[in-house]
Amino acid sequence: MRIGAHVRSDTHPVETAEKLGVDVIQMFVQDPQSFDKPQPHPQTEALKASPLEIVVHSAYRINVASLNNRLRMPSRNAVALQAQAAADLGAFGLVVHGGHLREGEALDEGIENWRKLFTRQAEKGGFGVPILIENTAGGEGAIARQLEAIDRLWDAVGDQGAGFCLDTCHAWAGGEDLLGIVERVMAITGRIDLVHLNNSRDEFDSARDRHANLQDGTIDPDLLADVARAAGAPIILETPADGLAEDVAYLKEALA
Repeated sequence: MRIGAHVRSDTHPVETAEKLGVDVIQMFVQDPQSFDKPQPHPQTEALKASPLEIVVHSAYRINVASLNNRLRMPSRNAVALQAQAAADLGAFGLVVHGGHLREGEALDEGIENWRKLFTRQAEKGGFGVPILIENTAGGEGAIARQLEAIDRLWDAVGDQGAGFCLDTCHAWAGGEDLLGIVERVMAITGRIDLVHLNNSRDEFDSARDRHANLQDGTIDPDLLADVARAAGAPIILETPADGLAEDVAYLKEALA
């Protein structure tokens, strides 16, 4: 089982990974709150020379589903640029949130914008790495909160190489029972490429995205370990930094 962690804005990710004892890291390639063009990471050569597997998380501002041209168009451009930056690091994918719509906007239109992201990029030679769509926690206009919506999304993008990232906190907060979640997702997408294994500070179906350390939240940590085991995909812990090392140790023991 490949266990990893999100290293956030760490300027020495290889050393951090060694200290944590992880095999996989997730990182940003730019300020997560901006659309700035990614710059070469100062540790690129060290990252490529290390045995670590790398996955990149896209900027939080990205919303390719949006019906607002002033948000959707820079989002499309940012996905392409960040996917190329991920490829330059040797990453195996770029995680992108499902996005959301404003009140009164039709889900089908948001899904169509996701389809266009892939078809238009295909005309330019495709993305530098696979795009891993992540389920999200809340908001009435969320594109990928509930499995029913993800099913409709996958009808549009599933045959275009889209991958899937399952976030346990998001699923829990979004009202999806974690018992059997892997099997239900696989029935829709046919794949889980990455798991964000996070506990939640909030109750089931809260629509609140607040991560907790594995043994400190409202989700039974044994259930989280079961999800990790069933998925058989690389695991990234996005839990609070103060307890991250303990989370790695707990999960290694739970999955041994």
